Amino acid sequence: MPDLYIGGFSILAAFLLILIRVPVGAALGISAFSGVYFVLGWKPAWGVLAAVPFDFASHWTLSSIPMFLMMGYVAFYSKLSDGLFNAASAWLRWMPGGLAAASVGASAGFSAVTGSSLACSAAMGRIVVPQMLAKGYDKGLATGVVAASGTIGSMIPPSIILLIFGIFAEVPINKLFVAGVIPGVLTAIMFILMIVVRVILKPELAPREEISESWKERFATLIDTWPAAVLILGVFGGLFSGFFSATEAGAVGALLALVLAAVRRTLSLETFFMALNETVKTTASVFIIAIGAALLVRLMALTGVAEFLSSFATDANIQPLMLILGLSVVYLLLGMFLDPIGIMLLTLPIFLPIAEDLGINLIWFGIIITKLLEMGLITPPVGLNVYVIKGIVGNTVSLERIFKGVGWFLLADIVTLTVLIAFPFITLYLPGLMD
Repeated sequence: MPDLYIGGFSILAAFLLILIRVPVGAALGISAFSGVYFVLGWKPAWGVLAAVPFDFASHWTLSSIPMFLMMGYVAFYSKLSDGLFNAASAWLRWMPGGLAAASVGASAGFSAVTGSSLACSAAMGRIVVPQMLAKGYDKGLATGVVAASGTIGSMIPPSIILLIFGIFAEVPINKLFVAGVIPGVLTAIMFILMIVVRVILKPELAPREEISESWKERFATLIDTWPAAVLILGVFGGLFSGFFSATEAGAVGALLALVLAAVRRTLSLETFFMALNETVKTTASVFIIAIGAALLVRLMALTGVAEFLSSFATDANIQPLMLILGLSVVYLLLGMFLDPIGIMLLTLPIFLPIAEDLGINLIWFGIIITKLLEMGLITPPVGLNVYVIKGIVGNTVSLERIFKGVGWFLLADIVTLTVLIAFPFITLYLPGLMD
């Protein structure tokens, strides 16, 4: 059998294994190992299995993954960002659907501390959803807004998804992080605009509140956000100014989060070990999937699949927009069943060579992929953020009601995605300033 066919069948086998619920990392690794065996034989296959994980895991840039995760989990468990919602509420509650708008603003701020969509949804859900339900907000809006706003954590740095994409695509991590800022803010603005318009058209979704805070009281709420502000400015000020690299930024962030938690006396041995435990578990999960993807990339190089796909795209005269539209369909379909990191690492070996051959800017490409993965976090039936919120509200709100609530935010995401595709300069403006 030609090597090209073996490579194609191995990719198909990976998809089939995932469909029957084999963990993504195992599915990628098994398919890649089997493919190498059929191409080169038993001993070379074991040699690849021994060499690739070591070569990949020893990549220096990967050390920033556990560091950024540690920063986020310490901030989460030691409540460094609890003041964000109070500040957002004081400044945005005058709007129609003010508490929902405030939850979007607070989630955007929390995203800059954690880099995790699930952690963002969990933190904001515990604080915001009970308040909105108690004030008579529509249950779909109250739960949907937090599930959707949590996805901003995938875009606003320090995004773990952007970090992993940068490693695989071999593009500067600091430029990817900078590129995610405007799309992340744009997503938040679109969500808030959608909330305001909906509530104006249908006021019973969110009862209006009497605003009692004076300007002095509003500014006073900003004081409680100082730990998050120090963490964000300390890490990203140094990162964006070039004072330290993206890899070093993770270590600086983790240390700074521990120091801030200690200063605020919210760091105990229990919270420290909880953060450490979550960091280790998440890092291990990410590495297993990433190593499986690295094995698949090696197989595609051996079998010539990557070159075939690039040649096919060139010969078929596929335009960049056609690739992005096709990618959007694939990602939205896969997002119904798989976790975001698994989707990205499963498909990057296929789409990345084509994107490079078509001359697509990989920083912009990474932002578009991340936006699509954000949407997958709230698409039924496996929208992970939705299940996080369901776990918080219990039987108070049905799963169907939450999915209906996030539907409106998916529409807003489609608008945002369309804008980012149509106007690449929105994404590339800030990275361009770093040249």
